[in-house]
Amino acid sequence: MRKLPFLRHPISFSGALLSLFSATLFLIFFVAESMGWHTNPYMGMVFFIILPGLFLAGLGLIPLGVWRQHRRVATGKGELQWPTLNLNSPRHRKVTALVLVITVLNVVIVSLAAYSGLHYMDSTEFCGTVCHEVMEPQHLAFQNSAHARVGCVQCHIGPGASWFVQSKLSGTRQIFAVTLNTFSRPIPSPVHDLRPARETCEQCHWPEKFHGDKVLTRREYGDDEANTVTETTLQMHVGGGSDLLRNATGIHWHTSASSTIEYVATDEKREVIPWVKVTYKDGTVREYVAEGAPTAEELAAGERRQMDCVDCHNRAGHPFANTPERAVNAALDNGEMPANLPFARREAVGALSQTYDSKAAALDAIAVKLRGFYRTEQAEAYMGRRQDVERVVNATQAIYRRSVFPSMKIGFGTYSNNIGHMDFPGCFRCHDDNHKTKDGLAISQSCDLCHDIR
Repeated sequence: MRKLPFLRHPISFSGALLSLFSATLFLIFFVAESMGWHTNPYMGMVFFIILPGLFLAGLGLIPLGVWRQHRRVATGKGELQWPTLNLNSPRHRKVTALVLVITVLNVVIVSLAAYSGLHYMDSTEFCGTVCHEVMEPQHLAFQNSAHARVGCVQCHIGPGASWFVQSKLSGTRQIFAVTLNTFSRPIPSPVHDLRPARETCEQCHWPEKFHGDKVLTRREYGDDEANTVTETTLQMHVGGGSDLLRNATGIHWHTSASSTIEYVATDEKREVIPWVKVTYKDGTVREYVAEGAPTAEELAAGERRQMDCVDCHNRAGHPFANTPERAVNAALDNGEMPANLPFARREAVGALSQTYDSKAAALDAIAVKLRGFYRTEQAEAYMGRRQDVERVVNATQAIYRRSVFPSMKIGFGTYSNNIGHMDFPGCFRCHDDNHKTKDGLAISQSCDLCHDIR
């Protein structure tokens, strides 16, 4: 069969074959993906990113081959003789119709590829599993968060074209970092170029809505044989308030539209905050400076930002256990670990507090340590409650899997949590009675500002 005129050169012909091959595979996979017949994120990487790239490369080879073929048959003077289009010629009409049909098909395929590629790159599976080593800790933490059903892009990008473009440029830089193995271990936090919470978090949450008080019960388990539990009940003054009020109430006053809070952080983690400025809606301004604060030049070199949700809720989407003790308390509290097995809390915390060379070594050592303790020190429990012993082993291993990642240098407490003030500075970054205005008004450290203990 005689080749089409624009495919006579080997480059054009190769480009056509490459485009046809990649387009066929892409369309097959597009149908499979639409029907839910695949779940492998790496296959999506191949079919939604690599194959469309090959398809476009093949299309690019076709005009290159046409140009080379045209040069081959050029006149002796080397002048390029561009082809003429005469629709009175049946042959020209057939070629024109064929080119139009192919063009329409190409537009359809490119559009599908662009849509599928962008949709795939915005998926949680792509963000969390393709760059497995890098994002495994964040992905596992995300799956254990209250936002596990919220797509990554809804918080990290949000609506609008400008932030979409910015995220893709940032993503390109991250791809190079992963490819060249130059990414940080651990991934730094906070993200300093994260979009303001008013444009992401507040698409769903409304901090100005008055919530009143909320009662929380915190349980702490002891290291004794009975894992004795101690309960602390907190009446949290969540509060809020509309922008019509000068002084909103409760904790959510910090992000109410009735005032604007700005601060300067002089460290990368935003844990050292020597300067705070509050501007009320009526124009009143108060500046609080910590005693022994840096010089004006040092403050100017710090990071200045307007306070928003993530300054306190900084682990809302990716919570990590602060300490082994808190992680085991949570497992005992939710029934993941039996609270009536002797010394379950003490032994689990002890196993998690050790340092291990790798995750595999840790999981093996945890199992050996816990089974060995119950076999030798609690033989009756080991023989009569073997299933509960295995629950403690499995729960402790699960805590380690989602909390410690040796290859990324992540362990308990690597990422600070600014909610509260028990394990990290949190509230006390500002509420320390040490930040004062010129007339001596301090940011109070009084407990009852945020809660009452029952």
